[in-house]
Amino acid sequence: MCRNIRTLYNFDPPATEEEIRAAALQYVRKISGFHKPSRANEEAFARAVDAVALASSQLLSALETTAAPKDREAEAAKARARAAERFAA
Repeated sequence: MCRNIRTLYNFDPPATEEEIRAAALQYVRKISGFHKPSRANEEAFARAVDAVALASSQLLSALETTAAPKDREAEAAKARARAAERFAA
């Protein structure tokens, strides 16, 4: 899967529609192979992004967990630490 797509579930504050749409865009770009579609494919590309964003929103609202919500800043700090370790010179 695309590394740019991040987990959006169980965060405090919850994922925004903008974050969900950005993940949908990344997903459609990945599976289509297009960063920016041609004019002939623009409408199909936009419909796919809308459909994936809608499905993602529905999924996120339907999921349930007993785990405490994750803190965005703490998770970002962990990701930065992993990246620093991974890419250390």
